[in-house]
Amino acid sequence: MRSSKSRSRNKNRNPRPSGGNIINRVFDSSGPDGKVRGTPQQIIEKYNQLHRDAQLAGDRVNAENFAQHAEYYTRLLAEAQREVDQRREEQEAQNRERQAERDRERQDRISAQEAAANAQPDHAQPQDAIDQHVDATSNDDGGSGLVDTPEEKPKPRPRKPRAPRKPKTPPSDNTTEAAD
Repeated sequence: MRSSKSRSRNKNRNPRPSGGNIINRVFDSSGPDGKVRGTPQQIIEKYNQLHRDAQLAGDRVNAENFAQHAEYYTRLLAEAQREVDQRREEQEAQNRERQAERDRERQDRISAQEAAANAQPDHAQPQDAIDQHVDATSNDDGGSGLVDTPEEKPKPRPRKPRAPRKPKTPPSDNTTEAAD
């Protein structure tokens, strides 16, 4: 037989998570009328129902006891809800801060692009810069990489009409006799 000491030591090896989501956690409440099991909201509802039943039965002591149990779980639930709300607010503040940083970076990029565009006006480009641009944009196949429009295509030169073919002459017999 095992002793009770070894059982208590095993319990401490794998403790249940103490924190976590209290709102959805299942509790075992040992009340005056036995155990009540459920989430804090379910336990509150059960103790409030027991409180009403005790009041209707005229048992003021039990009614007060049930009311105190319900109040305890109400406070527990309210504190857990405050912590959840606080975490949510912190997360939203971090999200707003990240979004503001992204907006600043985007605005800086746009400003830099506008400054670069204003530094080199398009109408006053020297011919060397235009030639370099054409060289840089041309592909290996000699094209500029731009879409061809009908106005840019060279007009085909008119071709000379073909001369008519000469009729085939039948092979002469003397070419076959010379081969014999």
